[in-house]
Amino acid sequence: MDSLKSTFLSSTINLYPSFSRPKLPPAKPKLHIHSSIHPDPFSLSDGNPSKPKPRSRNPKKPLSDDNARRIIKKKAQYLSVLRRNQGPRAMTPKWIKRTPEQMVKYLEDERNGELYGKHVMAAIKTVRAMGEKKAGEVDVRKVLGSFVMKLSFKEMCVVLKEQKNWKQVRDFFAWMKLQLSYRPSVIVYTIVLRSYGQVGKIKLAEQTFLEMLEAGCEPDEVACGTMLCTYARWGRHKAMLSFYSAVQERGIRLSTAVYNFMLSSLQKKSLHDKVIYLWRQMLDRGVAPNRFTYTVVIYSLVKGGHCEEAFRTFDEMEKCDFVPEEATYSLLISSCTKDGNWSDALRLYDDMRSRGIVPSNYTCASLLTLYYKNEDYSKALSLFTEMERNKIGADEVIYGLLIRIYGKLGLYEDAQRTFEETERLGILSDEKTYLAMAQVHLNSGNAEKALAIIQSMKSREIWFSRFAYIVALQCYVMSEDLDSAEVTFRALAKTGLPDAGSCNDMLRLYLGLNLTERAKKFIVQIRTDQVVFDEELYRTVVSIYCKEGMLKDIEQLTEEMVTNDLYKANKFIQTISRAMFGEYMGHQKFEVNVASNQLDTTALGYLLRLYLECKDFSKTENILKLLLECASSMSVLTQLISKFIEEGDISKAKALDNQVVKPGRCADDVTITYMTGLDGKEQKIKQAHDVFTSVADSSTFGKLIYNSMIDVYVKCSKPEAAYSLYKEAIEKGHDLGAVAISKVVNSLTNFGKHQEAEEMINTSFKDNLILDTVAYNTFIKAMLEAGKLHFATNIYERMLSMGVAPSIHTYNTLVSVYGRGRKLDKAVEMFNMARSSGMALDEKAYMNLIWYYGKAGKTDEASLLFRRMQEEGINPGMISYNIMINIYAGAGLCHEVETLLQTMQRDGLSPDSSTYLSLIQAYTEWMMGEAERVYKELITAGLSPDLACYRTMLRGYLDYGLVEEGINYLEQIRDTAEPDRFIMSAAVHIYKYAGKEQEARSVQDSMKNLGIPFLEKLKVGYKMTSP
Repeated sequence: MDSLKSTFLSSTINLYPSFSRPKLPPAKPKLHIHSSIHPDPFSLSDGNPSKPKPRSRNPKKPLSDDNARRIIKKKAQYLSVLRRNQGPRAMTPKWIKRTPEQMVKYLEDERNGELYGKHVMAAIKTVRAMGEKKAGEVDVRKVLGSFVMKLSFKEMCVVLKEQKNWKQVRDFFAWMKLQLSYRPSVIVYTIVLRSYGQVGKIKLAEQTFLEMLEAGCEPDEVACGTMLCTYARWGRHKAMLSFYSAVQERGIRLSTAVYNFMLSSLQKKSLHDKVIYLWRQMLDRGVAPNRFTYTVVIYSLVKGGHCEEAFRTFDEMEKCDFVPEEATYSLLISSCTKDGNWSDALRLYDDMRSRGIVPSNYTCASLLTLYYKNEDYSKALSLFTEMERNKIGADEVIYGLLIRIYGKLGLYEDAQRTFEETERLGILSDEKTYLAMAQVHLNSGNAEKALAIIQSMKSREIWFSRFAYIVALQCYVMSEDLDSAEVTFRALAKTGLPDAGSCNDMLRLYLGLNLTERAKKFIVQIRTDQVVFDEELYRTVVSIYCKEGMLKDIEQLTEEMVTNDLYKANKFIQTISRAMFGEYMGHQKFEVNVASNQLDTTALGYLLRLYLECKDFSKTENILKLLLECASSMSVLTQLISKFIEEGDISKAKALDNQVVKPGRCADDVTITYMTGLDGKEQKIKQAHDVFTSVADSSTFGKLIYNSMIDVYVKCSKPEAAYSLYKEAIEKGHDLGAVAISKVVNSLTNFGKHQEAEEMINTSFKDNLILDTVAYNTFIKAMLEAGKLHFATNIYERMLSMGVAPSIHTYNTLVSVYGRGRKLDKAVEMFNMARSSGMALDEKAYMNLIWYYGKAGKTDEASLLFRRMQEEGINPGMISYNIMINIYAGAGLCHEVETLLQTMQRDGLSPDSSTYLSLIQAYTEWMMGEAERVYKELITAGLSPDLACYRTMLRGYLDYGLVEEGINYLEQIRDTAEPDRFIMSAAVHIYKYAGKEQEARSVQDSMKNLGIPFLEKLKVGYKMTSP
């Protein structure tokens, strides 16, 4: 740029050089455009037969394709004149297109030297050939000596323009200036400038531009634009803007393309302020922007923080009928999302869709973020469906947002599948995606899976940010891993001052593990480190101080918090301040902005405990007076009494109760409920009953206390008492709700009181009680256990008629109902109905139907459903494998049994006694040899056969008449098998069948002594005699 320090940049007075310009040749006459009534000058040579073209004395070689080239050139001249006459805003008409044959001939003419002339083509090739030799080996005058006086100025410009190497341009231009036909022209200098600019020879370009000025050629908009584009291309922005200022001082109007080049270059270097400055200059000069200009400028306006102006520019762009690019829409939508202008973002998205523009994954990510922040999850999921329909590839950011949305909706399995899909696609690399999945697991209460995500990050050496340490700490706190939590907290502290939330997590962990002393030390540490407290951390610390009776510490902390302007309007902190200090503390006056009827009851509850711990009964009474002014005082008192009872501090509970009774109040039904519930947990049914009867005549006696006592009876295995109390409550007009009904019916069913359970169900139907899904499920299961399958079906029909939605548990129970009633088609129908309703079928649902398939002898259907379950991603457990082994073995499919055993072992499951029992039960039905082999494997595996296994083996020997084997087996199990009716009865029959009457009588006498009845109907060889 220094080489351009001439009058062009330094002076605006002498616009033209002082020396005289060389005399230019006269301009060519203007091309006249005739009206359409005159003969068309662009017609073919035979277009006007009445006036044929005269023959030339020296006829030229006929051109290709009937003078097509002549027509093309004439048309080009015509359009050029037309554009000049219409001004800069003229729309360029469509060009005349060559046919493929014409194009081939055009290229042949170029190769033959007929495009510019053979001598021009020869000069072009000669100059290009100079580039193959090293510098200094070429004498340009000698090489081009044959072209002296043969090339016109225009032809030399053509040769110069056709060079592809800047060195040839430089050498030929130096030779060109020595020719007689050469005349200084801005055109030739522009060609040289463009060549230098393309390869970054900025110094040479500046020297050439200065030479042009010295030659008397006033630079036009093309030459200046070429220099500006050169600066822009190579990032010389300071020089570019300085040169641009000089151009503007001389009133040279640049084209839109040049402005676009400069704007784009500035934007690439994030010089958005310069872009905005140049844009405003462009508008002031009246240069019309095009679509590209608007796209670049809107981007810089947004990035520069001028969002309102960006939207105004966007509106102007649409008014000029320019269709914005998808990237422009995406940028504006993202800006609206960050600023919270959700309506504008949705309006832009609707406008983009109306134009048929398919959004990119970046736009979709911005919209998903908007829906996520706005908690409009249904639209977020529909957008993802639309992305799949439009085949828009989702990136890791979108998958991460989907994981968060699924987590917010409680769709934890869908979130897990999305995470696994991200990993399968190979795009899982950002810690934010890992942490999103870890937080989903934390929200679902699954700390183990959350920790597995954190461990996966560590194993893949993903860099841990501060937020990653915070999430990892939450995982360890939830899993109560104290050592790992402390290590993680120390690592977090190395990244900066710990946040209040993480400190609160650590305190909750200490409290959960009953490590109060360590919690107190931790509080001292964070206060020494000057951690900034928020309300939640302050609440936790206050609760610890109050529990431990640390009066001075809580006074000091409250003094620090209440003087903070951020908490002057905080209800909790101001309540503690007023209750502890009143309006004055020493000589310092505290501003208390909380009215007496707006006190925080939780804060007063903390202080009540504090003064009870300090045994300051006068202040306890004062705090209690403040508390009793509040509407929800009794719930706070109840919670505090409950905590004392839970901690075993009965004395404080009684002391507080005595304080409450003084003003004439008593504990409400919540306290009574908690106290009876506590007795129920400890199986102290008498104490619970005493508390219940003591308040039977009080005004607070109602539904809550009845439910609590029923719960005590259920937990203490007293279903009749629970049923009796329930009927008493109903007779007194109390509606105990669906939960109480479910508990009582379930308790009656578990203890075989099926008639009472049925009566209770009929009563609830008769009284038209409002029941929920759990209650109906309990009723159906109760009637299933009672064997009243038809009534169970009627309950399901009533459930549907009342508009109560079935759950997966409902369908599982119904499959059992129909399966036990040998209505397998209806069981399958229930299973398919659950599948079609969109419920997530679990392992239990599949195996329930598979079990009934096996009992019906439909092995193929059972096997097919078992494979389908695995295809759905459900891994079978030990019970599922045992069921399938039982089905295969019962059908005599030995090969399938062995294959399934191998598969089970590959999955890390070793056969247990239930597995062997299933095999033995199946094989004793048709093949005792296989049953004996499996029994020996059970013993070899180190497992102990249970009573069911003994019975099964003995029944096989009995049914098949294997008397000797049966006697040997009885001798083996004599010392291990417990006295059992079937085993001892079978032994008597086998001994009698073998003629061993003495042994038979000995066993029979033992049965009489033990009071075990004898089974007379057993028969040896039952299956041998059956056809």
